Amino acid sequence: MDPAAAYARTIRVAGRHGRVTVAPGEDSLHVALHGVASAHAEAVVGRLRRLFDCDADPGAIAACLAGDPVLAPLVAARPGLRLPGAWDPFETGCRAILGQQVSVAAAIGLAGKLVAAFGTPLAGPVDGLTHVFPAPEDLVEADVALVLNMPRARGAAIRALAAAALADPDLFAPAESLESAVQRFTAIRGIGPWTAQYIAMRVLKLPDALPVGDVGLLRALATATGRPSPAALLERAEAWRPFRSYAAQHLWAADEAAVKGPGQGSGR
Repeated sequence: MDPAAAYARTIRVAGRHGRVTVAPGEDSLHVALHGVASAHAEAVVGRLRRLFDCDADPGAIAACLAGDPVLAPLVAARPGLRLPGAWDPFETGCRAILGQQVSVAAAIGLAGKLVAAFGTPLAGPVDGLTHVFPAPEDLVEADVALVLNMPRARGAAIRALAAAALADPDLFAPAESLESAVQRFTAIRGIGPWTAQYIAMRVLKLPDALPVGDVGLLRALATATGRPSPAALLERAEAWRPFRSYAAQHLWAADEAAVKGPGQGSGR
């Protein structure tokens, strides 16, 4: 595997800690597992398929989105762009909360601090990986806001999500509809529509989720007269159904590329 092109992370499987590394091939993904018993390999592969959106239909998605004059060149520039899923639903929910009203880079930094403070250390660090992401029981009473020096309301939202996950084993189970998924998560104190839509998109893999007020989406659709309003975005996005999540991914990738400079963007 080419380390520069690979995705690597720590994992918790059947109570044991391990590591997974995934590298791209010409038409496949190459997976290496460390510390995972062979009996659990199939389950790990199933989770990786969701994480990397391996069962998407790029042709159908492209055909749907190509009718939009802004999205058409983005789809052509990044054919087959997938929608990242979640290895650990609770982790992704926490990352969504950390990402409220901050940049992607800031959210990544906060997540790293969270893991260092409350995660479980590996027996031996490997390639810069030192901890496993905290489980709900590690965060349900943690003073996250104090440790991460962030708004107390956001720390309380992480505790509330941890409490909800402990109380309901089906918190991240598939939803009957996008609306029911959003209702499920906005019922948790501190989780608003943006975060709920993001969780529905990344964790529940609902292809039509759309965090309407996201500044990156609005910025990517800006014209000479300014950015659209969230209401205008919602109206325009009707033509993107049932793949609004993939439209968002294309817009995030384009926005990141514009912010970082040509050739440097990789999507949200």
